[in-house]
Amino acid sequence: MRLSFLEPLYAQRGPFTSVYLDTSRDTDDAERAIALRWHRLREQLARQGADRASIAAAEEVVGADAEVPGVHGQAIFTAHGALVLDDELPAPPAHDFARYGTLPDAMPLVAQHLPGIPYLAVVVHYRGPPTADAAGNVAVAAEAGMWPGSRVAPGDRLRRRVPVAGWHGAAVRLGHELDRWARRTGADAVVLGGDEWAGNVLLRRLPRALRERVVRVGGPAAEAAGRALLEPQIAGVLRGRMAAHDRALVETFLARRARGAGTAEGLAAGVAALQRGQVTALLLHPPRPWQPAEPLWTGPGPAQLALTEEELVSFGVRAPRRERADEALVRAVAGTGAELVVVPEDEVPLRDGVGALLRYTDAATPGP
Repeated sequence: MRLSFLEPLYAQRGPFTSVYLDTSRDTDDAERAIALRWHRLREQLARQGADRASIAAAEEVVGADAEVPGVHGQAIFTAHGALVLDDELPAPPAHDFARYGTLPDAMPLVAQHLPGIPYLAVVVHYRGPPTADAAGNVAVAAEAGMWPGSRVAPGDRLRRRVPVAGWHGAAVRLGHELDRWARRTGADAVVLGGDEWAGNVLLRRLPRALRERVVRVGGPAAEAAGRALLEPQIAGVLRGRMAAHDRALVETFLARRARGAGTAEGLAAGVAALQRGQVTALLLHPPRPWQPAEPLWTGPGPAQLALTEEELVSFGVRAPRRERADEALVRAVAGTGAELVVVPEDEVPLRDGVGALLRYTDAATPGP
């Protein structure tokens, strides 16, 4: 995943206010609940020393995602009295929090901004007997999306309504239309829900390459306004999956690590590689909220990071600052043009939770 969406953040100098807030609108008193959550966070920022203008800039956009229904969240960053970045979160943060510091706390946003997995969702609505001789109609809704972003930004929907008597023939034409759509969007999966009989008719008439990517799902197929089609079912189907590009980076890292060349592993080795602009992709385990964040020392430049203050001073950095490792690493990745891949710990064990796929190696590159 490239972190170009964070460029507005790192184009500014700190200090920053970083706010993560549950702005779900799945209850009748949602606006009041959001206001109460923000009141607590505003007090936290004031206690941390945030300036009033930056707190006010955040307050202006709290809850500005009112057009997004259901469960979701908001990430807000301000600096020097101005809004720097406001982004919707597909899921609420694990807990509301706000921080004031030299670097923005971008890792929770990055963790929810994982590269979207392209998919096609199809719902076939029919309430009659399982025969083409019946009266009535078959209604079809389809939507292409990028998960999980489609939870708050669903795509355009295709709709068809066909008399039951013509459903077998219409399913052939619809299958080819869906196949073209899936090819155009690069869909990794096709999630099919709704009536079993009418859905089976469509499934049997899909082109083979598309049919092999179909996952049948049950459960309610209600179409909620402003939410992804088959959202709960898609969450189950795509949970734990990685986008194809990120998966390829992980497989390259594992292959090179097995050969003992072209990778670095561990916090110290990862930091050294970022200092020298060697990193193509940095692999990180998801942060553990119950553990204290590791510290790193940083300077004003994105590649100015080190494990000790003395090391940065030896590089000519004046007045290094002690920062959280995740904040420093994300800034370094974005600032050196590298990519970031968040990988589950049980899937790809990494020393210190850090691995790096390198652009090049030389005599100064630390050994495995």
